[in-house]
Amino acid sequence: MSAAVAEKVILGKTLSIDADGNLANLSDWNEEIAAELAKEEGIEVLNEKHWQVINYMRKVYTDTGDAPSIRKLTKESGVDTKELYALFPKGPAKKAARIAGLPKPKGCI
Repeated sequence: MSAAVAEKVILGKTLSIDADGNLANLSDWNEEIAAELAKEEGIEVLNEKHWQVINYMRKVYTDTGDAPSIRKLTKESGVDTKELYALFPKGPAKKAARIAGLPKPKGCI
């Protein structure tokens, strides 16, 4: 896990945040927190496709210890590149990881 560098209050809960602005503790995440993080990213409602990507990212992270890259996402999540950018504009892997409560994927700037 990334070292916490800040704290943020979401839904009345104080959460540790890493240097990239992502949750520092995987255990702090739940679907309500995800919805709030999505709103911060300009995504008002998480639909079925958003959840497909988020759940896929969380599974890969649980299995490998790393959030998947954009390439892996588009090849294996069932959501193509164009749709991924529509769901999570301006940096889909980074935004999706943040909403999924995961550290920033290694390949992201």
